[in-house]
Amino acid sequence: MNVLVVGAGPTGLLLAAELTLAGVDVQIVDKATKRSGQSKALTLQPRSIEILHSRGLLNDVHAPQLPAGHFAGLPVPLDYTALDTRFPYQLGIPQRRVEQLLETGLDVRRGLELTGLQQDESGVDATFADGTTIRADWVVGCDGAHSAVRTLTGIDFPGRDGRFTAVVADVVISGVEPGWQLPALVPRDGAVMTLVPLDDGVHRALFTGPEQQHLPKEQPVTRDEVASALRSWYGDDVVLRELRHASRFTDAARQADRYRAGRVFLAGDAAHIHSPTGGQGMNLGLQDAFNLGWKLGAVVRRDADEQLLDSYHDERHPAGAAVLANTRAQGVLMVPDDDIACLRETFVDLLGVPEANRRLAGVISGVGLAYAPGAHPLIGRRMPDLTLTDGTTVAERLRAGRHVLLDEPDLPAARILVRPDGYVQWATDDPNAAPPPTFGHRMTSAASSR
Repeated sequence: MNVLVVGAGPTGLLLAAELTLAGVDVQIVDKATKRSGQSKALTLQPRSIEILHSRGLLNDVHAPQLPAGHFAGLPVPLDYTALDTRFPYQLGIPQRRVEQLLETGLDVRRGLELTGLQQDESGVDATFADGTTIRADWVVGCDGAHSAVRTLTGIDFPGRDGRFTAVVADVVISGVEPGWQLPALVPRDGAVMTLVPLDDGVHRALFTGPEQQHLPKEQPVTRDEVASALRSWYGDDVVLRELRHASRFTDAARQADRYRAGRVFLAGDAAHIHSPTGGQGMNLGLQDAFNLGWKLGAVVRRDADEQLLDSYHDERHPAGAAVLANTRAQGVLMVPDDDIACLRETFVDLLGVPEANRRLAGVISGVGLAYAPGAHPLIGRRMPDLTLTDGTTVAERLRAGRHVLLDEPDLPAARILVRPDGYVQWATDDPNAAPPPTFGHRMTSAASSR
């Protein structure tokens, strides 16, 4: 087997789909016996929408379009309509629906808990609790914050523990019907509550308060705890009819010190954890998968030198570190403290400046991400989804998961070579210049792969 993907969340599923598209033999496994029914993440950011659209995965998806993001729940929205994208909005779609979408056509073996991992020069042997063994050329750990792949490989996970504990719950309620809106993350009497509708009459409640701060993350969330939090925030008219799922989370911030160890890689929450503020977690993992998928596929097909795989860490580790930094900054702005309140007011004023608002919108949406620059200013940047002279778009040209050479009038350069993940590998203003090979030695280091 070419690649074993451990973990069938959005990151693992998108990676498996990318590898399948590349013609790679891939097996995806998960220790859970079935997919969780909990909503978990709630939105797709614009860059993730672009990613899925470029593979034709959103054609039949109908979900609320949310034209703004937020930074620390401040009352000034991040204006996504100012972004250079066909999708200047978030899609209000729960993670479980994203998983259903991505799993179509994939073979997921469930109920396999990884217990051992040994690699040599030619492959990796994975062993599981039930005695199953799988040998693969490569292994990718997409198995979450408590990643067995990360632990068994000996990759460090430095950072800090959580400073607060909060509850996320899928509930059926009566007495209030809020529409999609920016989350109300301004503390009130030491408590925070946000409530948004999902589907089938279910709402997502996220809250924390003095009671939650004294409870360990592992302690089960009770119905009375959720009902009490809803009443204290919305009043006695709100009645909890059903508690579907509930769990606790913290604002712990950790990042693997390396995303690759020989033939083993980490992606998604296995590589980084952070506060969910800003709604970036699922999206960061999807973008990890999109970056690694085409590179690993090219190496397995022998189209590229193995050194290309080093560029995965070189590009995605800084991207993950940036998300950890902005979520920690948002966490500071949410502290119920008089001095922090003054800082919040300063940020509110800054977000009223269009340039500042657009900069943070680019950060939270993922649209503003660029990799290391090259000789031409386009290199390392995301290629806009332009309509080309034959009526097709850049995204449609990328649908096969291969490099695309753009060479026609009205482009921002005379010739542009776009990577399968939509970033510019090479560009020139000389219409007579010969494009480089898509792989080979020009793609064996982090600098040349950008």
